[in-house]
Amino acid sequence: MVIISQLIRDLAAYERASHEATATDEQLRSALFGTDPHVFCHVGEVEGVVVGFALWFLSYSTWTGESGLYLEDLYVRPEFRGRGVGRALMQTLARTCVERNLLRFEWSVLDWNAPSIAFYHSIGALSLDEWTRYRLSGQALLAFSRPQPSQDAGA
Repeated sequence: MVIISQLIRDLAAYERASHEATATDEQLRSALFGTDPHVFCHVGEVEGVVVGFALWFLSYSTWTGESGLYLEDLYVRPEFRGRGVGRALMQTLARTCVERNLLRFEWSVLDWNAPSIAFYHSIGALSLDEWTRYRLSGQALLAFSRPQPSQDAGA
């Protein structure tokens, strides 16, 4: 578990967001191996050493009624890039989709991450430019979760 946690912190540093990587080993262990695992992880190795990982979960399309695979994180240590580790991880997930009859294989990428974008295009992935991802978290999530006074107070 320690190696996956370290790779997650390495990824956060690469994405200039180290301060956001607050997950503990116990949280990760529970998510992956608890009584109801809801995320899954594959690792990439070079000469028996773990150098990358792909962490994913199931998604669902209400339009098609089919499940899909959402890749939360893909990371390969910089000194091992270009050796096919990332491609092998992505192919493993593609095979998982085919074997489990999952309709979609999706992920997000930071718009400044040109090497990853080029890689994704090289394997045939298409960007969904018409969609904008939103997030509600922290204080905004807490505030919005509270009951709101009626907008129609006079009704």
